[in-house]
Amino acid sequence: MTDLHVHTNFCDGLTNPEMCVKAAIECGVERLGIVAHSYVPFDSACMPLERYPEFVKEVERLKNTYTDRIDILCGIEQDLCSPAPTDGFDFAIGSVHYIKQGGRYFSVDETPEILKELIDKFYGGDFYACAEDYFKNVSRLAEIKVDIVGHFDLIKKFMKYIPFDASDSRYRNAWKTAADALLEHGCAFEINTGGISRGYIDKAYPSDEILEYIKNRGGKLVFGSDAHRPENIGFGWEKYQKYL
Repeated sequence: MTDLHVHTNFCDGLTNPEMCVKAAIECGVERLGIVAHSYVPFDSACMPLERYPEFVKEVERLKNTYTDRIDILCGIEQDLCSPAPTDGFDFAIGSVHYIKQGGRYFSVDETPEILKELIDKFYGGDFYACAEDYFKNVSRLAEIKVDIVGHFDLIKKFMKYIPFDASDSRYRNAWKTAADALLEHGCAFEINTGGISRGYIDKAYPSDEILEYIKNRGGKLVFGSDAHRPENIGFGWEKYQKYL
């Protein structure tokens, strides 16, 4: 049992790394990826640059302390717009959380109101045009040094509030183009259950259709709960184990 996407209070997680390790051991996780959001200058939820060495040092301490009970890896969730390096980490998850329009970075992950403002103001209310830009950004993860693609179709997070048809040809063409670029680059794709555990969506990122597409093209898959609290570590592992 592996969970490669767990956040702590080094960024926007609610508890310290050691509490996460203990919770992971308790629920049967054998390999744990402790991850921090990479530094982004306009987002206070991310890890400040000056805390990078402290974070790596603490995870290294935990590796040594719990080496006989769990395999611990130190990761960074590298946002596409982050200026920080990925050096010094065991692995990097590449993620897109923002779309830049009008000189502002709009989060697609924070609230439905922010996403709707972006769609209405810059795309004339056309969700699919916004999704096309989002997936263009996702395809650019192939340009930066990342090992795993995080929450590939995060743009669907607020579909309860901003409904759309996932079978729409523009939407499907957009994610297929991005998936093909990342498959060619050799990135692994993350099955991320964070949207389910927080009550936003009913199925993981990416959707079942996208998972089948990746699987049928020989893509690699890893599991990440995107837990920000200990009780969500390993969330949904059993359901998605068949893909892994």
